[in-house]
Amino acid sequence: MDLASRYKGVVGLVFGNDNSASNEDSYVERLLDRISNGVLAEDRRTAMAELQSIVAESNAAQLAFGAMGFPVVMGVLKEERDDIEMIRGALETLVSALTPIDHAKGTKNEVQPALMNTDLLSREAENISLLLSLLKEEDFYVRYYTLQILTALLTNSPNRLQEAILTIPRGITRLMDMLMDREVIRNEALLLLTYLTREAEEIQKIVVFEGAFEKIFSIIKEEGGSEGGVVVQDCLELLNNLLRKNNSNQILLRETMGFDPLISILKLRGNAYSFTQQKTINLLSALETVNLLMMGGSEAEPGKDTNKLTNKTVLVQKKVLDYLLMLGVESQWAPIAVRCKALRCIGNLIAGHPKNLDALATKVLGEEPQVEPALNSILRIILRTSSMQEFTAADHVFKSFCETNSDSQTMLASTLIPQPHSMTNAPIEEDVNMSFGSMLLHGLTLSESDGDLETCCRAASVLSHVLKDNIQCKERVLRIELESPMSSLGAAEPLMHRMVKYLALASNMKNKDGKSSSTGNSYVQLIILKLLVTWMADCSTAVQCFLDSRPHLTYLLELVSNPSATVCIRGLAAVLLGECVIYNKSSESGKDALTVVDAISQKVGLASYFLKFDEMMKSFIFSPAKPTEPHKPLTRSAAASMEEIEDVEEQDSSDQKNEDHPIVSSILDSSFVNFFKRVETDIRETIAEIYSRPKNEVAVVPAELDQKGGESDKDYIKRLKSFVEKQCSEIQNLLGRNATLAEELAKIGGNGSSQTEQRASGGSERVQAETLRRDLQEASQRIEMLKADKAKIESEASMYQNLAGKMESDLKSLSDAYNSLEQANFHLEKEVKALKDGGASTVPDIEAIKEEAREEAQKESEAELNDLLVCLGQEQSRVEKLTARLLELGEDVDKLLEGIGDDMGLPEDGEEEED
Repeated sequence: MDLASRYKGVVGLVFGNDNSASNEDSYVERLLDRISNGVLAEDRRTAMAELQSIVAESNAAQLAFGAMGFPVVMGVLKEERDDIEMIRGALETLVSALTPIDHAKGTKNEVQPALMNTDLLSREAENISLLLSLLKEEDFYVRYYTLQILTALLTNSPNRLQEAILTIPRGITRLMDMLMDREVIRNEALLLLTYLTREAEEIQKIVVFEGAFEKIFSIIKEEGGSEGGVVVQDCLELLNNLLRKNNSNQILLRETMGFDPLISILKLRGNAYSFTQQKTINLLSALETVNLLMMGGSEAEPGKDTNKLTNKTVLVQKKVLDYLLMLGVESQWAPIAVRCKALRCIGNLIAGHPKNLDALATKVLGEEPQVEPALNSILRIILRTSSMQEFTAADHVFKSFCETNSDSQTMLASTLIPQPHSMTNAPIEEDVNMSFGSMLLHGLTLSESDGDLETCCRAASVLSHVLKDNIQCKERVLRIELESPMSSLGAAEPLMHRMVKYLALASNMKNKDGKSSSTGNSYVQLIILKLLVTWMADCSTAVQCFLDSRPHLTYLLELVSNPSATVCIRGLAAVLLGECVIYNKSSESGKDALTVVDAISQKVGLASYFLKFDEMMKSFIFSPAKPTEPHKPLTRSAAASMEEIEDVEEQDSSDQKNEDHPIVSSILDSSFVNFFKRVETDIRETIAEIYSRPKNEVAVVPAELDQKGGESDKDYIKRLKSFVEKQCSEIQNLLGRNATLAEELAKIGGNGSSQTEQRASGGSERVQAETLRRDLQEASQRIEMLKADKAKIESEASMYQNLAGKMESDLKSLSDAYNSLEQANFHLEKEVKALKDGGASTVPDIEAIKEEAREEAQKESEAELNDLLVCLGQEQSRVEKLTARLLELGEDVDKLLEGIGDDMGLPEDGEEEED
């Protein structure tokens, strides 16, 4: 074959020029020749089986098949539909050609024949159309192998296959029909449709139109719901692909089948205490479906919010909240991943939906007589759980419950009643009969005795949700006073002061082994700082309460400039200081905004202070990818490691060096980031305004203003007037310069702020000189590097020039050799011509030589024939003995020997044809 000859070098190029690769190449070529040109059907089937076997085992054979085998095999599929065995063999060969061989040991950059074959086969839309037509065949293996081929094509060339299927009439319909086929074929078709619908919206629409929802839920019910195997997982993944950010499909499901089949999957059956890994994955997939319904469609689709709210309303009407509370709160034996997913679904279900909020507020859990509100149970999870994932998931519920919902915040804040000191020191296990507020305050103050502030910071996170953007709740909680741990220490202290004390203690927290753990406990400080920032926002009373204790301001100034603190801690401390300025309405000396600005200027420096905002803005919290990070779908590959999810996150938290705790990204969410950006601008402008104002009520009376002895009143008034005018002019100049410096400082921040500070101290010239010297040094280094590069390039050019000269001389020598060969050939031709012209004198010699050669060949053939006759005689005697023995054993010898002579003759004929 001409096509094969062009590819003969490819196998050697990829796998080495050894004999084995070239042998397999030629062997594949011979097998393909037998398939295309063979006369006997049985021989062609045998060749197809051999081809499938070698392609399945050898990379070289796969590559050779890709080079020349597709036209032959596709021709068999197209023209020989009646020969089912041949069609099976052809399809199985294609499956082998598209399946990577794992045991092959190759180099890192080695070409993958299976990928190349996938690309070759998917280039022609006719091939895909031909494969889809095979799905109509009655033979089970034909349909099964065809689905395997399509799945392999989709895995490696998804776009081509999607486009081709869309252009083929009834292509998707044939695949959907496979869902009602036998179990093995149904599973393969389900997997193929799952791949097809991940990104292609057009295919999603057709699949839904073909009744996908009914078929999916029918298979799930048949397989046993959440107790089923991996088929249930594939069904739910296909369902999620159809519903993800697709308003029309969500509405169609809601208005046709409803959400009952989906919600029934979440209902625990049989042994509710038994959770296998597959059952866990199935429940997570169903919870993901519920979550997708609550997210609604894409942002561009009209009516997204309406559809989202309708989905939430219908879900709660169908009692999904009860099942979610069972999985997330009551079933503490359930896997941590299921509990967290259920809690997040609860948070999303009530977010922005007043009726669902009321439904959760009125839910009670447990059985009589030990029942309690669902919110109390979720708060207990926050205070008691040892899993950081579960804490953030339960905290999400309270964030959704309080977000833009002043009534819910007021309701929770009204239960915040301090307990007697004896109850405060009670263990957390005795909080079953407490109200929500009492349990929260108990958690806030419990940690003081054992030095572990973990529980306190979690309670502080919930309290920050209760107080957010609610002035009434902030002022109500400000009035809460806690009893002193020891009566000898004096009167009760406000709750805010206790939080500040815990903030200071958090920096000195130690692990149980006695070692300092500032990195591991950074999120404790962050949560308490977030509470204080939220509390003091837009609340002058809270600012006044904070500044009532002078050490609070001192500690905050030290925290802002603490080099061992993380960027986020210093940034939040800077925001807290700024709130003491912008929300400060006090006129009392020592507590007013001017005092705070002076303290910042003297202890930290305005340039350094504003730099903390810039550092915070550059941290990962403000990364553009953070708020819009896409949710990763739960696929087979992702679900395979479900048991390791929690371990991976714990490793991430310990592996981060000089970074904030991973929980920070969930605590400082997008709404808090937006608040930070807004308040930072206000802080810069307010400080610039205060810094440019004179200090009122500070009067300095110089001694020269007194009237001198003997000086007339007229002269004294004239002197005073000129002095005042001079002072006014100087004051105006100073105020103008001060305001300009303050505005510049507030705007530039970062590196520019440090330069402003240096310029104010009169050292700008030294800075410029140092900068120029450094730039000159860098320029010199660049010049040296360029010189080195130039020398290297010149040496390479010289080398290439010498190489070109050598090649030119070699070419000249080859040309000379060719000319000499031409001359020699010319002389030989002249000699031959002369010999021919010499007459018949040479003829007898030639005839004699021919006769002598003929006699020698005849002698050799007679000798070989004699040897062959001897061998045949020996074999004949053996055959006679074996025949006699078989007759004794009762065997039919004629039947055994039938057709043997014909079979032995075929290879010889084939070899003669090749010769």
